[in-house]
Amino acid sequence: MPRPARILHVAAGLGLGGTEKTMQLFVTHLDRARFHASVYSPVDGERRRALTNAGIEVLVGGDLLGLLERLRPDIVHLHRAGWPEPKLLRTLALAEVPFVVETNVFGRFDPSPRAASIDRHLFVSRFCLERYRAINGVPAEAPRHQVLYNPVDTDAFVASPTQRDFAAHTVGRISRPDPGKWSMFALRFIPRVAAALPDFRYRIIGATQDAREWIASRGLEKHVEFCDAVHTDGELAAFLDTLSVMAHANDTGESFGLTIAEAMASGLPVVTHPAEGLRDNAQLELVEHGVTGFVAATDDDYAAAVIRLLTNPEEARAMGEAGRDKATRLFRVQTVVRRLEIIYQELLDSRRPNDRHIPAFADASGGPSV
Repeated sequence: MPRPARILHVAAGLGLGGTEKTMQLFVTHLDRARFHASVYSPVDGERRRALTNAGIEVLVGGDLLGLLERLRPDIVHLHRAGWPEPKLLRTLALAEVPFVVETNVFGRFDPSPRAASIDRHLFVSRFCLERYRAINGVPAEAPRHQVLYNPVDTDAFVASPTQRDFAAHTVGRISRPDPGKWSMFALRFIPRVAAALPDFRYRIIGATQDAREWIASRGLEKHVEFCDAVHTDGELAAFLDTLSVMAHANDTGESFGLTIAEAMASGLPVVTHPAEGLRDNAQLELVEHGVTGFVAATDDDYAAAVIRLLTNPEEARAMGEAGRDKATRLFRVQTVVRRLEIIYQELLDSRRPNDRHIPAFADASGGPSV
């Protein structure tokens, strides 16, 4: 029996963000009879423990070139924004890595010669791939460029929309406490909803200091609960189970929208909004207006959408069921990882594309590091 193919996943950090969670779900769900996965990052983080507990070898810091020469991976899978990283790609060339795959998290374009060494560019949404084509004027055709949605462990979010109490006037929000993840849409709907529904509750994970001060300055504290961060899908599922509606708001938009997808998997309708200009807008790909939630263009529309869902529990339930069906169909981790395994196998079965890889001495961009 042939040995499992060696796959090394590389990420900039091991924190609790969506990029790192995607990587964790990939490596822990690969067929271990066919693929031996390990992880490298120059920066340690909270996700390392979960990876190690799942039996994944995690390597932090040190000399990446030396590590590559020791491990001799068949495929290196990069999780990156997409813009140029000449030192990283030069290191892979020096190590003569046979195949390079990237998950292009933000759909950015790398015009550098070294980007030719990337054998597969995987985009986390159709929005990111289509914007990539439109802005950069490149064909970006399959199989080299394709969409692979971020995976969601839909089996972990087992609350059924038929069991959830949609009559409860409880809305939730989850993000990092980072101003770049916020929008005033996430705050300005509160007074109107509180006026219409005196028992309205808004449970927030990841509130910024500015958000806390905004709420306090308007005397809205009795309607708002600031909740601790969650670290596991079990904790996240327990939080989502207390809600009737997920309120999403982020002025920079989403290249995918993992918290939206997880809320959908939990059977929640989602209210969101468009982002302006060329910002990320994959939230509109996930949330189908009037089907799995509502897309609101103004503060009034946003508040009205929340009130409508809170006061029409059967409509909220139907949208939650539609969202769960969509999440299970498109984002279920087992389905997404099987697609990734097909991509890996196609590369492994192909002729080694040595002539497409740029020689290590092709630029003078510095020593091998991430």
